[in-house]
Amino acid sequence: MIDDAPAALVASYGRDEPGRAWLARLPRLLDEVLERWGLRPDGPAGNGMAALVVPVVRADGGRAVVRLQPAGKESSAAVLGLRTWDGDGIVRLLDDDPGSGAMLLERLDGARPLGSLGDDDAVMTVLGELLARLVAMPAPAGLPRLADVAAAMVAAAPAAVPRLSDAAERGMVGRCADAVAEVLPDAGDRLLHWDLHDENVLAGDREPWLAIDPVPLAGDPGFDLWPALNSRWSAVVAGDVERVVLRRFDLLTEVVGVDRGAAVGWTLGRVLQNALWEVEDGKTALDPADVALATVLLRHRA
Repeated sequence: MIDDAPAALVASYGRDEPGRAWLARLPRLLDEVLERWGLRPDGPAGNGMAALVVPVVRADGGRAVVRLQPAGKESSAAVLGLRTWDGDGIVRLLDDDPGSGAMLLERLDGARPLGSLGDDDAVMTVLGELLARLVAMPAPAGLPRLADVAAAMVAAAPAAVPRLSDAAERGMVGRCADAVAEVLPDAGDRLLHWDLHDENVLAGDREPWLAIDPVPLAGDPGFDLWPALNSRWSAVVAGDVERVVLRRFDLLTEVVGVDRGAAVGWTLGRVLQNALWEVEDGKTALDPADVALATVLLRHRA
């Protein structure tokens, strides 16, 4: 079905020996999964940064996709989240294989992501409505907890901030860490998607739009707003950035039904998280979109 791992997966997993071993085994692993579940390939494979996705036909004639990523905590959390949501606002999990990290999912229209809509308010409304449905579910036991993730972020900030080259960015990240420390006592217990943006929503048959590719986490829904705010960023910078960011933020907080002040703190937490990842990767500057989002939200913070 495939001869070599796609370049994006090589970039994601080729940096250590376990990842390289998984990449080398991927063609054979796919063949084994197809045989085990009695599946027939039904089109070219696709991929993102985290997984290989192969359209298939089941023995009963039903259309589905196989999703393959390394077995581990992330794949286990995704399965647990998908089973908990059971297709409510999100792609339905049909089967899974913990040993291989494989998932069998309902097939959506990969050629029609939400980002294909031209109207920004329509995109944000769909994202908000899906988020409202997803975070309505209490998180099951066994998922990573935002309380732990955020506490670790705040603890890591003092050592990471000095590695940024720009003084203004150092101050911004420090203020983000302060904001997270303020909301940390109420870290929440909802089932979060963690990565719901316009390209992680696809058109479906049973519903117009459904979410895909969750990285489930137990926490406050405000922590889930950043990917939506960061969607279609080239369109944002083409206009009045502050106006667009505030309009998006107000729309999302209203549709999702979250406290605006807490949502500001948790969105700044996503900026902090991204900054820590950038520093960990050896970078000395923040992503411009994070700088713009944080600047607007800090200026209008209640």
